[in-house]
Amino acid sequence: MINLKIIYKVLGSLLFIEVVMLFCCLMMSIYYQEDDMMAFIVTIALTTAAGVALKYKGYHAENSMGRRDAYLLVTLTWLIFSIFGALPFIISGYINNYTDAFFETMSGFTTTGASIIDDVEALPRGLLFWRTMTQWIGGLGIVFFTIAILPSLVGGSMRVFSAEATGPIRTKIHPRLSTNAKSIWVIYFALTIGCTLCLYFSGLGGFDSINYAMAITATGGFSTYNDSTGHFHSALIDYIAITFMLCSGINFTLMYMAVVKGKVRSLFKDGELRLYLTLVSLATLAIMFFLIKDVQYDWAYALRCALFQVVSFITTTGMFNADAGQWPHITWVILCVCMFFGACAGSTSGGFKCIRGVMLLKIMRNEFKRIIHPKAVLPVRINGNNVSPSAQTTLLVFFTLYIATCIFAYFTLTCLGVDSTNSFTIAMSCASNVGPTLGLEIGPTMSWSHIPDIGKWICAILMLIGRLEFFSVIVLFTPSFWKEN
Repeated sequence: MINLKIIYKVLGSLLFIEVVMLFCCLMMSIYYQEDDMMAFIVTIALTTAAGVALKYKGYHAENSMGRRDAYLLVTLTWLIFSIFGALPFIISGYINNYTDAFFETMSGFTTTGASIIDDVEALPRGLLFWRTMTQWIGGLGIVFFTIAILPSLVGGSMRVFSAEATGPIRTKIHPRLSTNAKSIWVIYFALTIGCTLCLYFSGLGGFDSINYAMAITATGGFSTYNDSTGHFHSALIDYIAITFMLCSGINFTLMYMAVVKGKVRSLFKDGELRLYLTLVSLATLAIMFFLIKDVQYDWAYALRCALFQVVSFITTTGMFNADAGQWPHITWVILCVCMFFGACAGSTSGGFKCIRGVMLLKIMRNEFKRIIHPKAVLPVRINGNNVSPSAQTTLLVFFTLYIATCIFAYFTLTCLGVDSTNSFTIAMSCASNVGPTLGLEIGPTMSWSHIPDIGKWICAILMLIGRLEFFSVIVLFTPSFWKEN
């Protein structure tokens, strides 16, 4: 039976973390003396009250959690954070209806980066910082952040981590999960600080540097200008963004082993990283070719634009320095492939993940060998480790769920009047947490405000399902989840 008391208790405690985040944005609003101060004050009061009420309902709960409790807790955490996180937009009046505010907040926490705001530059700095902070906390996961700083808060933290973590294979740096989480957050924080400093010394102001760095390392994509990084017309800023987006798409555990432990060779031996870099290289060269041939870009600008968009799509960041919607349609196909695969597991990126791509390729290769040698025993090995048959089955189920969910969203959006190309890329963008879409009605540089409200709710839920990698959310809708035995 589900232990509701422990869920109430943990949810109440987690809401106080959201209060701290909101308080930081309130300080930003007070510093700049803008008109969103009252919105944050009211939201902080309501969120605190909800946190206290949930803590009271969970009073004297046992600090232990079963697997079903963990799945329900993680899904509810992301939903409740988004429900309260939408309030500053509504109370301040900068977004007029709750559907749009919830969509914007869910897009932030899931690091999708899709926005319904037509003029981002009209927002006060407090709300801009709130949008960015939702992405930064959501980058590695709300509950994972809690495990790093307050491990005792989440009973059964290993089960909670499994419900929220991305990727089919999870490598531990340390025996203790909380120490493991701290190590990964050190890498994440170091990347954010490094990106902030690089952007600042390249000419950006302090506020813009912090916001762009948080959005880049979270592979989220929210920006403080309507034109994203294209606003600056700077090759240096573009290449800084490319570098940190690319790094943020690498498995953080692998980076920790290489940078902190000095095991640099592990980078070159990792099959997932090789596929990731191969996809980036091939896609960049292909798009660069078409930009030079069909759009008459010079080679330097073609390289910069192609590399930026490929890295942005494959890491699911969603930033842009040019309008890819105006490029030849063949480049859209290449970017959709990048959108599907995503970067590495254990990073802040979304998508199918390259590790699953490696596994699929090896399973396919083994099947062709098995046709010739039916009795052969052909293990699937990733980085020297055997992948169990159950993990292979889980991979195929995940792939099926991904495709089925995208088809459902595509069909529904088309029925709601969205054009076919946009419906397809919107579905992939939400499921992979990418952000931009490819099409004529809603291009990669446009907001999603034209989607009907029902479509926005579908997209918001699809973002959550994609961020928690399908199983954690969809399992809640199975009859066996709610049975006592």
